[in-house]
Amino acid sequence: CWKTYLGRPETDWYRCASLTALGNSLGSNRRTEEALAVLEANLALRRRYWVARYDRSTIFIIQGNIASCLDDLGRRVEALRLKRSVYTGHVSTLGVSHESTIGNGLNLAISLGRAGLRDEAMEFLRDQLLPPAQRSLGADHDVTLLLYHSLAVILADNPDRARDDLLEAETIMQDVVTRRRRVFGPAHPNTLRAQRFLCRLQKELSGA
Repeated sequence: CWKTYLGRPETDWYRCASLTALGNSLGSNRRTEEALAVLEANLALRRRYWVARYDRSTIFIIQGNIASCLDDLGRRVEALRLKRSVYTGHVSTLGVSHESTIGNGLNLAISLGRAGLRDEAMEFLRDQLLPPAQRSLGADHDVTLLLYHSLAVILADNPDRARDDLLEAETIMQDVVTRRRRVFGPAHPNTLRAQRFLCRLQKELSGA
């Protein structure tokens, strides 16, 4: 239990680990403001005592969780700024082709789209995320398929979209659904989600 360790000195590693467990638990239970406070305290503690290179990946994870809390609290500008920083940190330490870098890039792209920065999000997906994902992860990898799914969503949800945008989104999702059904099976949650979105696109195109 995390309570066992909170009375230990700040320099005690298990105290730090207990804060991680507490922050994650609060976040999972949607106690977002409390989770944010704990995660920020945990980040400060790690930076003070465990800022060595080997721990940077853990710091990135905590920062990503903080960004999610900020998003949930409606503090989207702060969340977006932090997600940019986390992605840049991953690139500098792990390189552009690492799965963790690409996954954090996906989170950033989704946030860019939600913030209305659709052109930047599409350029980021097409030019910086999809090429290394195709090379290092492969076309059938879950993260690669999520990148394509996100690109299709941004194309389709653009209020200034043209019919060609919907057609491109449909083409992308047809490929995503085919690959997901073959690799992950028709009952996989991500397959079902992709299929639902494809059906939505097809209905919109039939009435466009």
